[in-house]
Amino acid sequence: MSFLNKYSSIFTVTFSIICYFFFAYFLERTAFYTVSLLWFSLFIGFYILIKNKNISFSTLVGIALLFRLIFLFSIPNLSQDFYRFIWDGRMLLNGFNPYLSLPETFIQQNLQPVAEASSLYEGMGELNGSHYTNYPPLNQLCFFIAAIFSSKSIFGSVIILRVLIILADLGILYFGKKLLEKLNLPINNIFFYILNPFIIIEMTGNLHFEPVMLFFLVWALYKLQQQKWIWAATLIACSVSVKLIPLLFLPLFFQWFVKIPLKSSLKETSKFLKGFVKLITFYTIILGVTILLFLPFYSSELIENYSNSVGLWFRNFEFNASFYYIFREIGYLFRGYNEIAIIGKITPLLTILFLFILTFFRKNKTEIQLITALLFGLCFYYFTATTVHPWYLATPLILSVFTKYRFPIIWSLVIILTYQAYANNPWKENLWFVFIEYLVLFSFLIYELNKHSKMKKL
Repeated sequence: MSFLNKYSSIFTVTFSIICYFFFAYFLERTAFYTVSLLWFSLFIGFYILIKNKNISFSTLVGIALLFRLIFLFSIPNLSQDFYRFIWDGRMLLNGFNPYLSLPETFIQQNLQPVAEASSLYEGMGELNGSHYTNYPPLNQLCFFIAAIFSSKSIFGSVIILRVLIILADLGILYFGKKLLEKLNLPINNIFFYILNPFIIIEMTGNLHFEPVMLFFLVWALYKLQQQKWIWAATLIACSVSVKLIPLLFLPLFFQWFVKIPLKSSLKETSKFLKGFVKLITFYTIILGVTILLFLPFYSSELIENYSNSVGLWFRNFEFNASFYYIFREIGYLFRGYNEIAIIGKITPLLTILFLFILTFFRKNKTEIQLITALLFGLCFYYFTATTVHPWYLATPLILSVFTKYRFPIIWSLVIILTYQAYANNPWKENLWFVFIEYLVLFSFLIYELNKHSKMKKL
C-alpha cells in the first residue's frame, strides 16, 4: 500500500468510526437531515474502501467487525421493533406462548407477565402491541436466548440480540466467501454486503434479524452448489423459520432439479422423472422441517392469529411502496377511496405470475442464473408490495453479491429517504421523497438491464 493510499484509508476509517459513533449514541430518527448527511457520508467512505485495491481481505473484515462493535452498547434509535423481540423472548421464558396473546391485553388489565412489561409496551408502541406476533420459531429462539441471559434488563437484552446478529453476519461472510469461490466470482464482492452502511446500521444498529435468515439462506445456496440438496432444503427451512420471505423462492428451484427432455427417449424421460422426484422431496423437506419447528407452539388459535397478523401487511399498512401507490391513485380516481383491501389481494397474484414466468420461461440452470432469478423475483414482489421497510432490502442486497447486478446497492443508498416520514409528528410520508428514491433506483436498474442486454449481443 502506497503512503498516500495508506493515510487515505486511515482517514476514511477514522471518519467512518466517528460517523457510526454519532449514529449509534447521539442521533434521533426525527432529525432527518442529520441522519441523511451521516448516511451519505458513510456511503462515500464505503465506496472509497471498496474501491481501494490495496486493502487486504482480512483488513476489510476487521474494519467491518470494528464498525459493528461500535453499536454494541447502544439502544436502537431508528426502530422500536426490538422491544417486541424482548417481550416475546421473555414471554417464552415465563412459559407463555407468544403467538396466543396480545401485549395490550396484559397492560390493560394491569398485569405484568414479564419484567419491565410497561416499559416494553411503551417502547413497542400501541400499533405493535395490539397485534399478534408474526416472528417465526427460530426468530423466537433468538429472542428466547436474549431472555435467558438478560431477563430483567432491556439494555442487557439488546446486547445479546446484537451479538447474535453480528455472529450471523460473520456466518454470511464465511459461507458467502466460499460460495463466491465456487462460482468463480471475486471474493471481495462479499463486502458489498458486509461493509455496507445500510447493513451495519439497520441490522447491527437497529436489531433487525434479516442476517440470521440470510445466514441460513447463503449456507443453503453453498450446499446446493455442492449438490448437497437435502442439506440445502433443511437450511432453507431454517431460513423460512426466521423470516417467511424465502418461501417466495421455492418455485424458482424447478429448473435446478428438473431437466426438460429435449427428445423423446427413455433416458431423457428417466432423468426428468428422477429430477421431479428430487424436487418434490426438496419441497417436502422444507415444508416438513418448517412445520416441525412450529410444532412446539401449535394450538388451535395459532394459525388464525398468525395468518391475520401476516395478512395485515397486505390489507392495512402502506409504507414506501412504488407501483402500489400508482395503483392506489388510480383507485382514488375511479372509486374515490383507498382500495388497499383489493389491491393488497391482487399484487400477490402478480408476484405469483411473475415467479411462474421466471420459473418456466427463463434459464435458471446454473447457480448464478438461479440466484439472479431469486433476486428479480423478490424485487418484483417489493416493487408491487404495499409496505417496503428499509431492512427488507438486506435480502436483495446479499443476492446481488452473487450476480452481475448492483442496483440493490443503489437502493440501499437511497432507502434513507424513507426516514423523512419520521421527521413529522405524527409520522407522514412525503411522496416526493418516495418518488426520488424510486426514480434513482429504476433509472439505475434500467441502465444495468440495458448494459447487460448489449453485452449479450456482443
